[in-house]
Amino acid sequence: MVLLAQFLGALYGLMAVIFGAFGAHALKNRFSDSQLKSFETGIRYQMYHAILLLVLSFNLNLETSLERYIIYSFIIGIFLFSFSIYALTFSASKGKKLRFLGPITPIGGIFLVAGWAMLLYYFVQNLL
Repeated sequence: MVLLAQFLGALYGLMAVIFGAFGAHALKNRFSDSQLKSFETGIRYQMYHAILLLVLSFNLNLETSLERYIIYSFIIGIFLFSFSIYALTFSASKGKKLRFLGPITPIGGIFLVAGWAMLLYYFVQNLL
């Protein structure tokens, strides 16, 4: 589990840098300002949570079910949230917006919120 979190944290971080460079250079002429801002939001959230996955994987044992649920929530949340934004912005820039992806983004956000809530619970439980 630790290796999975480290691998995906590094992969998501790598992809965020690549997508960020791609967005800053190749997409600024293809995307509207609104689409670029959405794309950048996906990148920002992906990078924040990639770093979080790495930090957690080096600081938690990931042996309890709560610790694993936290990691899984972030892994799934990153994928659903950020990658649905990427797909929505690319499809919209081609005039064929994939509307069925619209509800996926908030579901990814719910996973991210759940991960943070469980992480808070983990810390509070250890304080008491």
